[in-house]
Amino acid sequence: MAVFPWHSRNRNYKAEFASCRLEAVPLEFGDYHPLKPITVTESKTKKVNRKGSTSSTSSSSSSSVVDPLSSVLDGTDPLSMFAATADPVALAAATDSSRRKRDRDDNSVVGSDFEPWANKRGEILARYTTTEKLSINLFMGSEKGKAGTATLAMSEKVRTRLEELDDFEEGSQKELLNLTQQDYVNRIEELNQSLKDAWASDQKVKALKIVIQCSKLLSDTSVIQFYPSKFVLITDILDTFGKLVYERIFSMCVDNRSVLPDHFSPENANDTAKETCLNWFFKIASIRELIPRFYVEASILKCNKFLSKTGISECLPRLTCMIRGIGDPLVSVYARAYLCRVGMEVAPHLKETLNKNFFDFLLTFKQIHGDTVQNQLVVQGVELPSYLPLYPPAMDWIFQCISYHAPEALLTEMMERCKKLGNNALLLNSVMSAFRAEFIATRSMDFIGMIKECDESGFPKHLLFRSLGLNLALADPPESDRLQILNEAWKVITKLKNPQDYINCAEVWVEYTCKHFTKREVNTVLADVIKHMTPDRAFEDSYPQLQLIIKKVIAHFHDFSVLFSVEKFLPFLDMFQKESVRVEVCKCIMDAFINALTLEDEKRMLSYLINGFIKMVSFGRDFEQQLSFYVESRSMFCNLEPVLVQLIHSVNRLAMETRKLMKGNHSRKTAAFVRACVAYCFITIPSLAGIFTRLNLYLHSGQVALANQCLSQADAFFKAAISLIPEVPKMINIDGKMRPSESFLLEFLCNFFSTLLIVPDHPEHGVLFLVRELLNVIQDYTWEDNSDEKIRIYTCVLHLLSAMSQETYLYHIDKVDSNDSLYGGDSKFLAENNKLCETVMAQILEHLKTLAKDEALKRQSSLGLSFFNSILAHGDLRNNKLNQLSVNLWHLAQRHGCADTRTMVKTLEYIKKQSKQPDMTHLTELALRLPLQTRT
Repeated sequence: MAVFPWHSRNRNYKAEFASCRLEAVPLEFGDYHPLKPITVTESKTKKVNRKGSTSSTSSSSSSSVVDPLSSVLDGTDPLSMFAATADPVALAAATDSSRRKRDRDDNSVVGSDFEPWANKRGEILARYTTTEKLSINLFMGSEKGKAGTATLAMSEKVRTRLEELDDFEEGSQKELLNLTQQDYVNRIEELNQSLKDAWASDQKVKALKIVIQCSKLLSDTSVIQFYPSKFVLITDILDTFGKLVYERIFSMCVDNRSVLPDHFSPENANDTAKETCLNWFFKIASIRELIPRFYVEASILKCNKFLSKTGISECLPRLTCMIRGIGDPLVSVYARAYLCRVGMEVAPHLKETLNKNFFDFLLTFKQIHGDTVQNQLVVQGVELPSYLPLYPPAMDWIFQCISYHAPEALLTEMMERCKKLGNNALLLNSVMSAFRAEFIATRSMDFIGMIKECDESGFPKHLLFRSLGLNLALADPPESDRLQILNEAWKVITKLKNPQDYINCAEVWVEYTCKHFTKREVNTVLADVIKHMTPDRAFEDSYPQLQLIIKKVIAHFHDFSVLFSVEKFLPFLDMFQKESVRVEVCKCIMDAFINALTLEDEKRMLSYLINGFIKMVSFGRDFEQQLSFYVESRSMFCNLEPVLVQLIHSVNRLAMETRKLMKGNHSRKTAAFVRACVAYCFITIPSLAGIFTRLNLYLHSGQVALANQCLSQADAFFKAAISLIPEVPKMINIDGKMRPSESFLLEFLCNFFSTLLIVPDHPEHGVLFLVRELLNVIQDYTWEDNSDEKIRIYTCVLHLLSAMSQETYLYHIDKVDSNDSLYGGDSKFLAENNKLCETVMAQILEHLKTLAKDEALKRQSSLGLSFFNSILAHGDLRNNKLNQLSVNLWHLAQRHGCADTRTMVKTLEYIKKQSKQPDMTHLTELALRLPLQTRT
């Protein structure tokens, strides 16, 4: 079939609309009666003058406004579509860097089941605080040797740097006294930044001085309660230094010819890198004091990879032995913890060093109860029960490193060695905190026996039972021991007088009770909690723990009726007397029983009730509070799809109301808020299950974004809708019945086309980029064999493209320049538009050819007449080829006697009527070429 060029008919929409309007005959007042029929007279046809062709151009500029609400997204952000304009070189470098890091992580021996140090850092800083005044030695720096360094020979540079290092150690320091904890933290952070600045400005010796200075602080235990937090802060600086040194040497191995692989051998490192690496180790070896020399060398332990294959395995035992020279047991155990941490990062397979650190620690454990430590505690006024809890962060980490993937025999040996030591409650607690839960659970009765034998003066037994309970929440003990375990634990817990000690321990064991026993035992435990927490309103200080108990109970009681048959459950809820906490608890209970397991009818009824409530909630002009309510509602009812749909519609309405009510001085703030509303919808829609629900909401939300001049966000919604079309299944469930989806898809696309008419083209994506993407998706979609929906869609596309070729579009959105304004009738735009029309026409005609079969002749006739009417309405029939195509289609519709004669007659009458208009005289000739076939 020949290719026919497309020429759209120029339209004057105002004149056409006026010609179709009915005129009402004016009535005298006395003649009017509401029950009297109103006479309506059809107006005469008015002349329609085609507007002369004019060409105009328009330009628009936009200003960038900082959006304070732009952080509401986690993932792909539809509000930042222009971020793609970032520097491609920098982007490539960042991508390469992240790839290298990911490759290193993927090949790490330590798996995801090993809890990293970063997870423990925040907890330590929050737990170990002090109100006492702290001190810090701040390096004042010497300017000696800085002048003229650019002209010094290499040997002179080395000598000068060593002299600077000596100068530092010989007293160029200043001690800052009477610092609060926050002042101390700020000073440490300043030192960390100073380290980075010094390194960036190529002052490597100054950077080393800062690290040495900070490491020395770890020998100071004058404010002993703060030591664990100090350790965390100082080792952050050491980690920064180690990373800077390693990356510096690594970069020396990269030249124009080759790149050092991530997993390299010393042979791959060049001489410059090796020399620099040795230079660093020599500098560190010259540090006179043990503690800073140990920590600084440990921080660059990884750099041994540049020197020899056995460098790390040789250094680790030596560093382990160095720790034996540290007399203070607290300082010593944290040094071992740091060495274990570094060892696990660079050589986790070297288990012998880890074990050596553990057994060395056991040998020195008795020092904790020695005279030196006791005297130090007396001087600082610290009791032993306050001193011993300083050890667990370090001990737990050492034990975790050793027990990671350790054989059963080693764990048993470690436990037996701990048994032999007196006053071993501290060790026992670390064993239970670090060892695998399965190992602890299978030996629960053994651990209970060890707990009973512990001296409670230094480390309370209830903390040991808490640690045991945490393990039993993760792994099950032998069934025959379960009741005895609960009885033994609760004997200790129920005797606790301090409400905080009691609730911290009881909260852990509630889960064990719910997991292994019936509601009778759970009721007993809840009653005991009420008994301990009611006096003096102790529950007011323990709402977080009480909330955890509620969550654990409802997590194991899946039957709502069984839960509320527990006698003490409601009295337990009565302890939540603070309104905000009580609401949170009720939400938690509600959320637990509105889940994916709820029956569909119940979910539908619940959704109806909740939606009614959501519609009633209004915060007036406080739009941000209204949006916050919708955000919270989404998190609460994420399993109820009708509620999510209602929320999206509510947020879209909120965006439109905000734009109307807030103007003038609030315009920037309003724009930011509207973008937050748009973002809410964009991240909520993908969580919906119904595909047509998602499609229609993408379209609706895109329309709202467009109405609010959020053009890039509107594009994001429309692109999301287009990308979703291939996922539309052939059959969908409608009210419990499976029905074909094509008619629903056709309805959606027709609505979509109406919106695309006014969507302006993106300046970087080419002419009609959304229409092109949509056509590609329609072409690739798998349609039913006997379906004509694809051709009906193509016919609608032809109508859209014809409307897009007009000088002035039928409708617009206020303050949004559509393509008629952007292109102003540009010839190149019209040429691209006509090409798309011709492509669509070719698809339609090709399909009509495939219907030339006996069983499809009626479909061919119907589609042929439909296409004829489309050309009549939107095509310029003054074009000879298009005119001839319309005649061919008319004959095709009647060829096999399948056409509806009545429809054909009315169509011809309409053509003759239209031909009487001044600009439609060419239709007279067309009407003469359109015969009506008579049936005999």
